[in-house]
Amino acid sequence: MLNKFPLWKNIMVFFVIAVGFFYALPNLYGEDPALQISGTHGVELDQKTVDSIKNTLQSKNIEGKYEFANSQLLIRFANTDEQLSARQIVSSSLSENYVVALNLAPATPEWMRNIGMHPLKLGLDLRGGVHFLMEVDMEEAMKKMRSQLTNDFRTELRNHDIRLSSVKAENDYVLVEFKDALTRDKAQELLASRHKDFKVVSQDISDKFYVRATMTPQKLSEIRTNAVDQNINIIRNRVNELGVAEPLVQRQGADRLVVELPGVQDTARAKEILGATATLEFRLVDSNADIQAAAAGHVPAGCEVINDQQGYPVVVHKQVVLTGDHIVDASSSADENGRPQVNISLDSRGGSIMAAFTKDNIGKPMGTNFIEYVVVPSNDPNAPKPGDLNYKPKFKKIERMINIATIQSRLGSSFRITGLDSPKEAHNLALLLRAGALIAPIQIVEERTIGPSLGQQNIDNGMKAMLYGIVFLAVFMIIYYKSFGFIANLALVFNLVLLVGIMSLIPGATMTLPGIAGIVLTLGMAVDANVLIYERIREEIRNNRPVQIAINEGYARAFVTIADSNITSFITALILFMVGTGAVKGFALVLMIGLASSMFTAVTACRAVVNIVYGGRNIKKLSI
Repeated sequence: MLNKFPLWKNIMVFFVIAVGFFYALPNLYGEDPALQISGTHGVELDQKTVDSIKNTLQSKNIEGKYEFANSQLLIRFANTDEQLSARQIVSSSLSENYVVALNLAPATPEWMRNIGMHPLKLGLDLRGGVHFLMEVDMEEAMKKMRSQLTNDFRTELRNHDIRLSSVKAENDYVLVEFKDALTRDKAQELLASRHKDFKVVSQDISDKFYVRATMTPQKLSEIRTNAVDQNINIIRNRVNELGVAEPLVQRQGADRLVVELPGVQDTARAKEILGATATLEFRLVDSNADIQAAAAGHVPAGCEVINDQQGYPVVVHKQVVLTGDHIVDASSSADENGRPQVNISLDSRGGSIMAAFTKDNIGKPMGTNFIEYVVVPSNDPNAPKPGDLNYKPKFKKIERMINIATIQSRLGSSFRITGLDSPKEAHNLALLLRAGALIAPIQIVEERTIGPSLGQQNIDNGMKAMLYGIVFLAVFMIIYYKSFGFIANLALVFNLVLLVGIMSLIPGATMTLPGIAGIVLTLGMAVDANVLIYERIREEIRNNRPVQIAINEGYARAFVTIADSNITSFITALILFMVGTGAVKGFALVLMIGLASSMFTAVTACRAVVNIVYGGRNIKKLSI
């Protein structure tokens, strides 16, 4: 029968809209003003501190809902006034070892969360969060690269039985010394064949025989680019460890990167994880060295002194057995005595190196050297400050031997390190090692925090704009198309519900201020589809076609035009999504989902309503 859907199709339309409404429901509950309290600098928040915070707030007649888990306390409040007052009170009562941050906590009922129903994830401009501009220390990156090159050249020559006297790297070249010209020539041939991105030449200086390997400009540029790109990948891994939805991590200029973390108000924790350059080195300890003489400056050749956790000197060989670059996984736990430890897994190459080394050094002590970089403040009052365009931070390398253990047997790809001060330190170290060690230190040169209140203001303004647009469209459609205009408005509601429901259902989807603009644009395009259909129906009626045939022809003939328009728009949105970042990507995602849902609501859902109201009836005149 003309203009009648089969039962299964009507049920399908109802089911799709019902599912969209079901998953859009959590967005009706909003968010509660909250305080997020956690420990830093290795301090953990315990139940005693939580009770103290609760008693302090209750004494000031401030009530809240307390949620304490994973050494972090979340306090929900009835309004922002209580939230701000509580923050001031709690901040003054706690030491600097605790972070007290404003936050917004979803008020979704627990039963909804248990079945995977969550509200829309909001971006930085709507939820609030932190913005970091970070700079990579290229000088330290080049220094680390030169150190790696000397080790590589030394290993390659020794593996080919070519004896060398010394090897050193300076600026953009590596200089290797040999005892005679014949050995020098062999080395030049080998290095030239294996390192195409170096210019390898012989060089004689004062009766000494050298091979000089100079990096090409392309190689230098590649090293600098890789330092930033690898740091970006590692920062992304660390952001994932923080559990931030839809973060923005991208390059800015030659040696800077931008990091935006929506919803993160614990800036101290974010800076502690993102900026840390922690890595490990495994070194053989010289157990025969005189500790007192070494501490006085008389260090054996090929060795250096590194202090342990308590500040006592340890003499270790300069040659690094293995670095943290080969770590593929790390987790924190407790040993058989309840002390914190980190379980480490190496890649295949790292496992082979560790197995070969420990096999030949059973009974000898091996130390785990923990390395991090800290910024050295400038004493010059006129020096550029963080945030200035020409600010260049200076870093200080800090090393400490966190563990010394005797090699009892041959180790493989999995082992553990102990000697850590606290479970929190073990957890942070495991997180950093799991995410990867930064190729070079980075410094936060600019930091901005967007508070939840400002994000709420953006939401309110965006919702007003969307509401005004919907009301204007609804009034226009009813005036111009009468009862069919009412059906088009119903399709608009269906479209909005589907869009919000799908966005809430997708794990990585995030709503931003441009995303709200995408919703408004989508609704306008959905109305455009209805306008095309209705004008085609009007045209058929003007040509004296029967009403039922006019309705059927209107939907059938307008479909091709609607499909062409939406497909081309979808392709554009897809390209934006693939090449865009941050807010642009969010806008493109909303637009793609909106285009798909508007096609369904305008062509299928709206047609279903029209069929139910007008289908199968003998109508002489249509209210359109």
